[in-house]
Amino acid sequence: MPRSPLPRPLARRLAGLAFLVALAPHAAADGPKWAYRAEAMRPFWLGEVMEGESVLFIKDAGAETARASVLLPIRKIMAVRSAAGDVTYEEGRDFTWELGSREIVLPAGSRIVASRPQDLRRPPKSQMFRLTHRDGGDEILFGGKLEYHALQTSITYEHDADAWTGPRPTFDPAALPRTVKKLERHEPLSIVVLGDSISTGCNASGWADGAPFQPTYPELLSLDVKERFGSDVRLTNLSVGGMATDWALTMLDKVAEPAPDLVIVAFGMNDSGGRPAAEFGANIAKVVAGVRERRPDAEFILVATMVGNPDWVALRQDLFPAYRDELAGLQAPGVALADVTSIWSRFLALKHDWDQTGNGVNHPNDFGHRVYAQVIAALLGPAGPPPSP
Repeated sequence: MPRSPLPRPLARRLAGLAFLVALAPHAAADGPKWAYRAEAMRPFWLGEVMEGESVLFIKDAGAETARASVLLPIRKIMAVRSAAGDVTYEEGRDFTWELGSREIVLPAGSRIVASRPQDLRRPPKSQMFRLTHRDGGDEILFGGKLEYHALQTSITYEHDADAWTGPRPTFDPAALPRTVKKLERHEPLSIVVLGDSISTGCNASGWADGAPFQPTYPELLSLDVKERFGSDVRLTNLSVGGMATDWALTMLDKVAEPAPDLVIVAFGMNDSGGRPAAEFGANIAKVVAGVRERRPDAEFILVATMVGNPDWVALRQDLFPAYRDELAGLQAPGVALADVTSIWSRFLALKHDWDQTGNGVNHPNDFGHRVYAQVIAALLGPAGPPPSP
């Protein structure tokens, strides 16, 4: 996190939050495995099936039922499961819905987890980190590992084609010409990821060693490249929790060392406490230039970060789109933009932050990590034909 203009004690707390969470154990190499499925990595904006969208059901005070909304109007519910995937719920008994609606309702007696609004808040100074709610009341519940995961539910459903009207990435072979050529020839690809705690994989279930053990977005991307293009990937993830663009400038030699074909640069969340957009953009530009001095053939994907919880006072919400615009201005042959910011902003216009958060404030859950990987992967080649419902 930047030490200025944030007050130093707050800046230390924010950086410490991301760093501490990033130290949580990963799933053991010989532990449970997550099986790659093309359906899970198909871009959510394509086809007629939304695979495993996450929601968190809320039961308001005095209400008899709990409710949650999905992103797109529902044509048919295909599966409703616990986030861990170990329980499949029954229509009628556990949930109801109406054709063309985005809302799913839990009747009395449903086995699906439902929360009250107050369950997602804590008294001031009762947590390790102060996550003050913007309304000035209690703090936002912090989830260090899978606390939100345990409260969320996975929905797979059919919808009309082209129902997603929000931003969507498009493949341009001229944007990353060297990388695209290597993939077309099924050649090995060296990918380096440089980012903050989101890029370390925080709050993905595999990172937290919990079912369904889904990998982090860099690992998902690596698996997807191998499956789609038949190219072996050497993935080097140099990301560190709590870091921002000023730290990225100290990592140029390490980024260049593995001789990367493709460098994924993903910052913004820790800068958003107050770093001016122009400074953010200048720092990223220096990262690109510095790596190219060392590795002239390297290409870059600049990731515009997810949007943090709008209810957390520590984040400057106006900076997220400003950072995205700075990154958009750096696009050139060999430098592409993965715009997660615009997609996440659309999510928040349709749903609540708690539906896809991993920790309550600034990390994605499993669904969010898949979205990250899908957005980045869409820049590398045309998507295959979507599966039939």
